[in-house]
Amino acid sequence: MSELNQTSIVALLARLKRGELSALDVANAYIAQVQAKDAEIQAFAWFDADYVRDQAKQLDSYRMHGMPLGPLHGIPVALKDIIDTQAIPTENGTVIDSGRVPKHDAAIVEKLRSAGAIIFGKTRTTELAFLEPCETQNPLDASRTPGGSSSGSAAAVAAGMVPIAIGTQTGGSVIRPASFCGVCAIKPTFGLISRRGVLMQSPTLDTPGIFANCPEDLALVLDVLAGFDERDSATQKSPSPQALAMCMQPVPVTPNFALLEAPGFDRASEDMKSALDELVEFLGDQIFSTTLPKAFDEAVVARETINFAEMAKCYYPHSRKGREHMSDKLKLAMERGESTLARDYIAALDWRTVLNAGLDELFERCDALIVPSAPGEAPDRETTGDAIFNGIWTLCGTPVINLPVFTSSNGLPMGISLIGPVGGDARLLRTARWLQQALTQEQSSEEVA
Repeated sequence: MSELNQTSIVALLARLKRGELSALDVANAYIAQVQAKDAEIQAFAWFDADYVRDQAKQLDSYRMHGMPLGPLHGIPVALKDIIDTQAIPTENGTVIDSGRVPKHDAAIVEKLRSAGAIIFGKTRTTELAFLEPCETQNPLDASRTPGGSSSGSAAAVAAGMVPIAIGTQTGGSVIRPASFCGVCAIKPTFGLISRRGVLMQSPTLDTPGIFANCPEDLALVLDVLAGFDERDSATQKSPSPQALAMCMQPVPVTPNFALLEAPGFDRASEDMKSALDELVEFLGDQIFSTTLPKAFDEAVVARETINFAEMAKCYYPHSRKGREHMSDKLKLAMERGESTLARDYIAALDWRTVLNAGLDELFERCDALIVPSAPGEAPDRETTGDAIFNGIWTLCGTPVINLPVFTSSNGLPMGISLIGPVGGDARLLRTARWLQQALTQEQSSEEVA
């Protein structure tokens, strides 16, 4: 892996702007890593090195002719293969959509192209972004799952094959893979990024997310992707989050955290519990332990009720076209959705408002909540892992950031989730950057000692 593959995109952009690097230099560094690694890892569902180089050459021509450069000029970005790309296959992780080539780019892709990003490839996803594992291996241990459903996106960033990848989350499909593969990720506030042109599984829950190697890079890409889209009613006419500007600012007051014993905490591994104890010791007076209001005990069931009922509707065309090609896991979930009573579905929709009201008091006392991103290290490849610590926040629509700050006794990454209030993405990114830097400095001090 070259030095370029280990450089933040904020740093790469500065070098590109100064003319020390060309977009083609950057593209070739990542192409070489794909060619060296992806035959084993299988993170990409579609990749064409010539297509990547052609974009890079065009971007270099723009710069040489003094044309305006976008905020992601020359930065490769990979896309989960449920995000439509014009003239490039988007097969949604299922043979039912084999050979499908969209006529239009998704809103996310339009914004990336306008920002000067290089559309680098399509990353593998589980079947229709649900639970059936795909071919992708965890780059850190081939016997382990990379997580799902954004399996290839997390693995590609972890293996240094791309600096940025886009995924989606309906339950835990961004945060959990990030934890298992040891990278940073954000599931932003629901509705901050348009889903137009993205496979819809659950309109109430589906949320695009971003994988990167540091909070600053997450913030930069979030600024590019956020915004209102009249063709996605979930998006809001709110001002730009200006996430990068806030993320790079010093924290005005030392942040406070709340460690939550969230529903399912008994599933956390001993490694995870020990690591959380160490985090509490490190933060001292900056952290307090608490539990969630009793109402959150209903959140897991409510999220599943919404997810499965909406999946039964959204995936009905796929079922009609090729139900025999669907996994048993997917068919069972759709059957549960088809049998859901209207009263139960409508009642479940009310929980987002109720739960966020219950969080208000906690956020008055802290800057971020902390929970495990997963029970522990990545399990074997027969599963995509347990999303018990993710689904509540997807239902609430709150921003969540994974920080890969822990290591299991087997030497594998374990992440923590930082949760902020709805709309508080920029502030949460700043808090995440502070915590990551503080923990890195502590680790460096211990190594010197």
